Amino acid sequence: MKALNRYLKRLHARIKENRVVFILYTLLRLMVVAALIRSIVIHNYESAAVCVLTLALFLIPSFLEGALKIEIAPLLEGILYCFIFAAEILGELDHYYTTIPIWDTMLHTLNGFLFAAVGFVTIDLLNRNSKNVRLSPLYLVMVAFCFSMTIGVMWEFIECGADLFLKQDMQKDFIIQSFQSTKLDPTGTQQAFRVADIVKTQIFTSSGEVLEIADGYLDIGILDTMKDLLVNFIGAVVFCVFGFIYLRAETKGKKTKVTASVVEGLKIRPKD
Repeated sequence: MKALNRYLKRLHARIKENRVVFILYTLLRLMVVAALIRSIVIHNYESAAVCVLTLALFLIPSFLEGALKIEIAPLLEGILYCFIFAAEILGELDHYYTTIPIWDTMLHTLNGFLFAAVGFVTIDLLNRNSKNVRLSPLYLVMVAFCFSMTIGVMWEFIECGADLFLKQDMQKDFIIQSFQSTKLDPTGTQQAFRVADIVKTQIFTSSGEVLEIADGYLDIGILDTMKDLLVNFIGAVVFCVFGFIYLRAETKGKKTKVTASVVEGLKIRPKD
């Protein structure tokens, strides 16, 4: 009974903090629960596991707020919930990664933007509460940029590990019509031997199966990884530009509406 009362109090406080975010969170959670029930009914337990993971990820913002005694801005919290839903439910369960070719690219771009924001507001929080250290705007956004890129690289490690050890295909493949490789150099002098105008390739397995790839050659995830890192870079740079303009304007005592609304909407603040 006491646990239920504590939960109801937290729920009431959550609604008072920001009604829009609470409604968004509730709707997304109900959709995930519905997808979970459907997955169990049709005995698709892999999809059910994705739903359970999504529900667990939804708890992370609240867990961080309680554990670190911080307040996550409503805009940032809402974006995080939408990002998790878009990546796990729409991307994995509804196969948006396949049916919408730019879906993965959009999420990786948003990932770069979001983690640059998280790095920025975290370092800015420490910077504002430190008596001995005052970081310049340029240094602060550089730290935010490096934080975002590090997260992006680590995620690519996870994707590669899942492909190698769990037999997944998180690093999506591209069909290409040309490539170059020193492995094909007949002279053995490490010259890049170019293969161009590929129209078809075949794969022969030891079991005698022959797989044919039309329109070119199958690139195994390399281009996808580099594309993901590139758009992560773009997302991080975009936020860092906003962050730098915001800090420079703040030091001069005049904030611009656009940068202030973006940066302050994504801030993390210590609880009173």
